[in-house]
Amino acid sequence: MEKKLVVPKLRPEMEDAVLCAWLKEDGDSVEAGEPVYEIETDKVVVQVEASCGGVLKKRLCEEGDTVKAEQAVAVIEER
Repeated sequence: MEKKLVVPKLRPEMEDAVLCAWLKEDGDSVEAGEPVYEIETDKVVVQVEASCGGVLKKRLCEEGDTVKAEQAVAVIEER
């Protein structure tokens, strides 16, 4: 089953962030709780963890892209 990783809404007023780094490549194995990418808001840089284990099937955004809060940025094929 596929599960989408979304940009977490870190504060109620957060609208978007910059995806500043991918920590995993397409095809990499991912464990639940393992950092997959980093986002930068106007206040902090945060590593975002996988919500499930599996294989990173597809990254939907590139480094440097501005992404909306709660936007899907990757797809994980669950184990």
